[in-house]
Amino acid sequence: METVFEFVDIDKSENLEAFTEKKLEKLENKYDWIVRANIYFKHDENQKPNGYITEVRLSAPGPEIFAQSNENSYEASIAETVRDLDRQCEKRKAKMSSH
Repeated sequence: METVFEFVDIDKSENLEAFTEKKLEKLENKYDWIVRANIYFKHDENQKPNGYITEVRLSAPGPEIFAQSNENSYEASIAETVRDLDRQCEKRKAKMSSH
């Protein structure tokens, strides 16, 4: 799976990229049909109380899979986003195998 990171109005972080790739690796191992992941990190002071936003778009057969989380740290935001993506991928897998 190809991963593309974008940091919107924040500094690039190698540690954040490594943590995210480790979390996404679990999805890649479970769902081999995922082609690409676009990951966006944003910090928005107006999004109270949290403001640490992670968005992930997965390219896979069928419509794009998207999840977003707004938590009190990027690590928590990534973890929540990956949990959402896992649920969506599980549903997609069930649809794919039923046809």
